[in-house]
Amino acid sequence: GAQGAQVRGRKRESGSSVTRRKLTVIPVAALALFGAGSVSAAVDPKTLTKPTFVIKGRGWGHGVGLSQYGAYGLARQGAAYTKILSHYYRGTTLGPAPVTRVRVLLAEGRKRFTLSSPSQFRVRDGAGKLHILPAGSYTFGPGLKLKLKGAAAQQLQGPLLFIPGAFPLNLGRPYRGQIQVVSDGGKLQAINLVGLEAYLYGVVPSEVPTDWPSEALKAQAVVARSYALSSRRTGAAFDLYSDTRSQVYLGVQEEEGPTNEAVDATAGKVLLYQGQVARTYYHSTSGGRTVAIGDAWPGSKPVPYLVSVPDPGDALSPHHQWGPFVFAGKTIASAVKARGKLLDVTTTPNPSGRVQTVTALTSLGQWSAEGARVREALGLRSTWFNI
Repeated sequence: GAQGAQVRGRKRESGSSVTRRKLTVIPVAALALFGAGSVSAAVDPKTLTKPTFVIKGRGWGHGVGLSQYGAYGLARQGAAYTKILSHYYRGTTLGPAPVTRVRVLLAEGRKRFTLSSPSQFRVRDGAGKLHILPAGSYTFGPGLKLKLKGAAAQQLQGPLLFIPGAFPLNLGRPYRGQIQVVSDGGKLQAINLVGLEAYLYGVVPSEVPTDWPSEALKAQAVVARSYALSSRRTGAAFDLYSDTRSQVYLGVQEEEGPTNEAVDATAGKVLLYQGQVARTYYHSTSGGRTVAIGDAWPGSKPVPYLVSVPDPGDALSPHHQWGPFVFAGKTIASAVKARGKLLDVTTTPNPSGRVQTVTALTSLGQWSAEGARVREALGLRSTWFNI
């Protein structure tokens, strides 16, 4: 997905958090080997007789496109959101969004939904007939049986389109717009049909802190709007996921005044390149320089506006530099999928300064792995690291 922030303490890359595995990661300061004076009681002294590998790095995320902390830093220095966008996406221009409404997948594969509203609302069945639903909560399964106003529960022809009244519809959490429910006879799927700007009300505060400077929030709004439209699924029942496969969308509960204002201030604006909406990837922290798309994902076609650029504002990020962490040799060997006792490790950088290849020398020979694979195996924050 957009693979954006760790800035709100959540996440977010390729649908899951960057989780630290149980790898015996020891802060260097705890080791007498590195001059701390004594060994932490949590450290097995026997491990100190084995080769020790120390990893330090920079940044969080894939590094392509806008660095959210970098945008924060530039805004703190007085940069307008337009300047921030032109810095990260070279050669793009602002233009009108070609779409004003999106379909967001809220849930699928469910055996039961509970949908509610504090005000009267309506449902249109698959035959086009409109039914009134009194305020309250409605639980139903794949048979689509609902208790209608003044009538017993009856099975309706799907798909069902729930239309809000005075208050938003609630499906686990409240959402603006309409909710369509589709049944395949055994499982249910829910899709939120919502205006593009209302969708962004629930996205922008899910991706960045709402107390950031307004220009950084405006930049995030334009980037999120552009990413949503450039990454829509084609030929599918819905356009976007509500999680990191697209962007995190948490509905009305997540909305905040400053981010709503940023969305409104940039309403309908997207980044364009040669007349098409730009694919505006973004991430939490670059570490000081962003990554060209081909360096992040080898084999990708070059994109003129997704190149490596310096990122001085990123120095304010708490993830600008990280480590050092200590790993046992067998852990490094496992990450590289090398056999034998690990003797030495070297890294080969790509033009953007990230690790392209990790090479392990063992008692049985030499083994290599892509930097991205080693990053994932070790739970590192980025591919900008050294061993």
